[in-house]
Amino acid sequence: MLLADVGNSRIKLAVIADLGSAASGSLRLPTVTKRQDLDSHGFRQANLETWLNQAAPTAAVVLVASVHDAAAARLEAAIAELSATRHRSLRQRRIAHGDLPLEVAVAEPHRVGIDRLAAAAAAGMVRRPGCGAIIVDCGTAATVDLLSPEGVFLGGAIMPGPALMARALAEGTSRLPAVAAMEHAMETPPVMPGRSTQEAIVAGIGWGTRGAIGRLVAEARASLGEDVDVILTGGWRSVVRDSLPGAIEMPELVLAGIALAAERACSR
Repeated sequence: MLLADVGNSRIKLAVIADLGSAASGSLRLPTVTKRQDLDSHGFRQANLETWLNQAAPTAAVVLVASVHDAAAARLEAAIAELSATRHRSLRQRRIAHGDLPLEVAVAEPHRVGIDRLAAAAAAGMVRRPGCGAIIVDCGTAATVDLLSPEGVFLGGAIMPGPALMARALAEGTSRLPAVAAMEHAMETPPVMPGRSTQEAIVAGIGWGTRGAIGRLVAEARASLGEDVDVILTGGWRSVVRDSLPGAIEMPELVLAGIALAAERACSR
């Protein structure tokens, strides 16, 4: 079985290697392998086909979880075309919040990003019994979400990630330049004071992001209590690692959460 996590910047593909607790009855997350990233805004079908040939050379089911409808539609169309023209059985299934083993206590569960809910479902499997969890996902947008000690998704906070902040500065002003590869520029603590405009932007976004995530986690602790697990995921998580001592790093948290939907989704 294959997974596709369609985000605002990247489509993350993977194979479910082991269903975890769904198969064995133990409290264990699914494991995923054969990771591949595509560009959400313009991936090449040839790259998708190459990965599919390696990941599932015969029949396969693709579970698609998306926060970017246009990119998901392109991906699904490409899979359908490959299935038809290459005479391969490739079935697809969109994942919704109801497919996840997670209680959601917000006003409109269907409007919450499926990536946030998948991460929370996975966090519910790895947190200590009886403890709440704070999930920090460092993606195109950064999210800090709360899971109650009973395992209920309570919502959280959303803020722009570093690349979005840098783009907003460049597009919203006449003199500030775009800073390429913003997340990489912030991996080491930025120079303060910045002695060029670019250094000043990196310092502002870098220290501001660290401070904002740290404060959001502190507010989440105030709501849930101090005895919680902080789980860190996402592509630029290294930027805020030092701000979250004791956090559990799980790079594939969202994909593992999507995999939790496999048994339920495919039985419908």
